[in-house]
Parts: sequence; structure tokens; C-alpha cells
Amino acid sequence: MVRYIKNIPAKEIFTLADQVEYLPGQVVSRTISQNDAQSLTIFAFDKGEEISSHSSHGDALITVLDGEGRITIDGTAFVLHKGESILMPAGKPHAVFAQEKFKMLLVVVFPLPLKGK
Repeated sequence: MVRYIKNIPAKEIFTLADQVEYLPGQVVSRTISQNDAQSLTIFAFDKGEEISSHSSHGDALITVLDGEGRITIDGTAFVLHKGESILMPAGKPHAVFAQEKFKMLLVVVFPLPLKGK
């Protein structure tokens, strides 16, 4: 049987934040689904770690699972805490910085090519 969502337990209750561990001086990620239409990844950032500014051709939704992080979108900084989310629109530069240890779920939805194009 094909599983479209991987690297997490099936048919059991679990906590997303527990699916990725903090490691000193690192950003740790676990991809749980990825294809041409979407990407779902869980991240754990040690304090002071970051993903530098970049852009994506898909809309990206961050939900903080633990701790606190600073998300910069198109030059504006936002501080997010556990349980909060923010949408990073496609084509806008964005970056992530761990003000303290934090974990997040990143969901990116990509545009599908038009049929016949």
C-alpha cells in the first residue's frame, strides 16, 4: 500500500513536535510528504539557528509547534509562539530565525501547471 504521508506513525496518536529532535547548533528537518503539488516538513531549530532569506514559487504556511521564532517576510519581521501560524506568500522573500529553540510545521502548496501547457 502506498503512503503519501511518511516518516510519522500511522493509526496511532502522536504529537508532531515529538517527531523531530533538537540538536545543538543545528536545524533538523523531517519531510513527511512531498510532491509537485505540496510539501510538508517538520523542523527543529536550536537557538540562534536560521534559514536565510529565499523565496518559493508556492505559498508557505508555518505553524509553530514549540518555542518562539522570528519569521521575516518581504522585510517585515514577525515573532511567532507555540500555536501561532503565518502565511508566507509565493514569490516574497522570507527567512526564519530561532530566537530560542523552536519547532515548526511548514506546509508549502505549489501551483500546478495548466493542462496542455
